[in-house]
Amino acid sequence: MTTIKVLVADDHAAVRAGITLILDGTDDIEVIAEAADGEEAVRLAGALRPDVVLMDIRMPKRDGISATRDLAGVADVLILTTFDLDEYVFGALRAGAAGFLLKNTDAESLIAAIRLVAGGDGMIAPSVTRRLITAFAEQSTPPRQPTDDDQLNTLTPREKEVLECVARGLSNAEIAKELDMAEATTKTHVSRLLNKLGLRSRVQAAIYYAEGIHQT
Repeated sequence: MTTIKVLVADDHAAVRAGITLILDGTDDIEVIAEAADGEEAVRLAGALRPDVVLMDIRMPKRDGISATRDLAGVADVLILTTFDLDEYVFGALRAGAAGFLLKNTDAESLIAAIRLVAGGDGMIAPSVTRRLITAFAEQSTPPRQPTDDDQLNTLTPREKEVLECVARGLSNAEIAKELDMAEATTKTHVSRLLNKLGLRSRVQAAIYYAEGIHQT
């Protein structure tokens, strides 16, 4: 069994201790470090290379959104915060966070989210997901049509199919089943399309697609 290495970043010691107690009670998750601010989170993540960083948003020295931007390619970031304001949600996801959960999430859901993110999937709290969908539905700006040099045109037909599935919130396992291919192949397609589009996470890919960039 592969152990998921987690770094917990929160400016409240009691919160860090509580999360650590929950996670260390699982067989496949290990908290390898704690950080009291975004600056320390970036430094520790660079040195220890965790699989997932549980990141609070409002912290001293450096906030979680700023820290998330610097963790691209270092670790997957799962935002865990009390605040669900739209500016924080969109800021975190555009910064490259793989997921966004609220601190009232129960222990079972938190553990499941960490496993999903570590496995390459995205995870957003249901209440936040509904707001994202509403926000995109209310956009008045017409969809941008792909141009000849659009990054979307660099995708293969199969990668475009995978992108559409990602935008619908499907997990790698669900995409593999729908498109009749191996899950490992799905992960490869997701990784390649993110690289081609210059995106940091599958959540960013969903936003990219939802903002009106459609398949040709």
